[in-house]
Amino acid sequence: MLNNELFNPKSIAVIGASNNINKPGGKILKNLIDGGFKGELYANNPKEDTVQGLKAYKHIEDLPQVDMAIVAIAAEFIPNVAEILTTQHGTKAFIVISAGFSEMGPEGAKLEKELVDHINAAGATLIGPNCTGVITPFHQGIFTLPIPKLDPKGCDFISGSGATACFIMEAGIPKGLRFANIIAVGNSAQVGVEDVLEHMDLNFNPETDSPVKLMYMERIDKPAKLLKHASSLIRKGCKIAAVKAGSSEEGSRAASSHTGAMANPDKAVDALFKKAGIVRCYGREELIAVASVFMHPTLTGKNIAIITHAGGPAVMLTDELSKGNLAIPHLDNEFSRFLAEELYPGSSVANPIDFLATGTAQQLDTIINYVDNKFDEIDGMVVIFGTPGLSPIFDVYDVLDERMKKAKKPIYAVLPSTLTAAAEVAHFVEKGRVYFPDEVFLGKALGMVFNTPEPTPEQVELPEVDTKTIRMIVDSVENGYLSPEQVQAMLDAAGISRAKEGTAQTESAAVKLADEVGFPLVMKVVGPVHKTDVGGVVLNVKTKEQVIAEFNRMIVIPETTAILMQPMLSGLELFAGVNREDKFGHMIICGMGGVMVEILHDIATNLSPVAPFMALQMVKQLKSIKLLHGYRGKPGANIPHFAETVARVSALVEAAPEIAELDLNPLLGNPEGVTAVDARIRIEK
Repeated sequence: MLNNELFNPKSIAVIGASNNINKPGGKILKNLIDGGFKGELYANNPKEDTVQGLKAYKHIEDLPQVDMAIVAIAAEFIPNVAEILTTQHGTKAFIVISAGFSEMGPEGAKLEKELVDHINAAGATLIGPNCTGVITPFHQGIFTLPIPKLDPKGCDFISGSGATACFIMEAGIPKGLRFANIIAVGNSAQVGVEDVLEHMDLNFNPETDSPVKLMYMERIDKPAKLLKHASSLIRKGCKIAAVKAGSSEEGSRAASSHTGAMANPDKAVDALFKKAGIVRCYGREELIAVASVFMHPTLTGKNIAIITHAGGPAVMLTDELSKGNLAIPHLDNEFSRFLAEELYPGSSVANPIDFLATGTAQQLDTIINYVDNKFDEIDGMVVIFGTPGLSPIFDVYDVLDERMKKAKKPIYAVLPSTLTAAAEVAHFVEKGRVYFPDEVFLGKALGMVFNTPEPTPEQVELPEVDTKTIRMIVDSVENGYLSPEQVQAMLDAAGISRAKEGTAQTESAAVKLADEVGFPLVMKVVGPVHKTDVGGVVLNVKTKEQVIAEFNRMIVIPETTAILMQPMLSGLELFAGVNREDKFGHMIICGMGGVMVEILHDIATNLSPVAPFMALQMVKQLKSIKLLHGYRGKPGANIPHFAETVARVSALVEAAPEIAELDLNPLLGNPEGVTAVDARIRIEK
């Protein structure tokens, strides 16, 4: 869908070009001229003879052949302009700046569809409408500022919001963050963030292309495409971070009012990002900080040395790194003692390595050398160095730059004196360095990157299930909840351990079933969704008389169609389930069971398919994992069997994608295994 004419056109026409550079059509043309576009540049304006020194073509029909058009005129005229350009001038790429399309309602959406139809018919590419534009090494097709000095190893930035892209560049460029390509897709009428990422993946050249991709999204229309190509790029050596806005109900409404977007369920987004290996950020500064971490060599371990001449920032950084599961190991060996002798009295080398406010550039050089070459237990280092303004510190930042060139371990520079040492900081950035003004933002970003898992394999092996039986059950039923007998058959076909059970619709059948199941037993109503809330669950039923009494009490509870009877089992209550999310597919969930899944909400999620090793990772993510290991003399649960059960749930929904909802709640776990004692399955074809 994306083509070379968008990225490297030989000719560009600005439709709606203006001499007024305060108008989008004027600013776009100025940016193209100032950026030194090397191809043919044409200006369209029906009222002018020349525009910014270029001949003005008054009519679209008069233009020569043109590879790309950047359009900044009233929305109502644009579909006709697109038709003329594609059919008469061979135009293959369009950047439509103008608003007034789907974001404005049904009439705008109709206009947008007409525009897309013309462009699709010509096999052309459309960015927008309602976008700020595109910047590549070959053109500055954008009407906004700032325009960064591009670096092929800077960040590729794809944004659903042009304004957000501007604000991120505004904040990132002064910190040394560099950019390679910027594409703001606006309404994504034809090309969305996922499509641009696909193009970058399919055409990725590790020798020439940026290894860092940043994204800002207000909707995810093609989650499967995003997962496939983000994972692929990361396997090729790229690093990806993204903001998905609209994670709250209120945020979803804000995103919708802004772009006509429909926000996706946030848990599914989170699961998708984890599966792809994308570092998820929740704001501009987080994205900038994570991108800045990406600009450094990869941190291969969790042990950090903090080198500072100020105690407070080191303490705050230590706290933040610890929250992110990174370590600041104590240093106490012969090398640390040698290092102490090189520093002023009162300096600390225990880690944080504090060489005092009077520390010198030479001392910083010595410390970094020791950390890099002598302290094998250290994987990376943070240098915090500001100034009270007593003297220039260019020499300190020169040392830092030189050591960053040579060091085997990544060095992250926290330079907090952005006002007092503004000249020195700018000097550091001019060397091509990126820095962090705030140590806590760096600490959080390091933790986010360190704790983001690698992408899951493209192909995963699921447990074997009886697909024939599963399909037979699904094909034979209507939409809605399966009966207890159908649920039992489905679980058996999936190889999921379950309690022996049966249902009774009469008192005599209940008495007979109780003898078969065996005392003590559990009785539950069939029908009501929340059985406990309506008094539809009775535990530890021990006698025939109690069976009769409870049967007659529960069978008259509204919506009850039968009574389910199971053996009374004991164990730790666990939960596994499935929710089918629109566009995303099946989200697999596990956690603590019973009412605790609602109260504690201690769950782990992943998108199907989930192989056993992935399910085991999910279980290990639970905050309550200590309970599963056994706690204070109480038995735990068989963790591998729990993980296998979760993987079998995934295998079940892969065989039966019509399953819209599945609950195994509770699963009872003990050291021997995990058993489903209550299950619901809803089919939606």
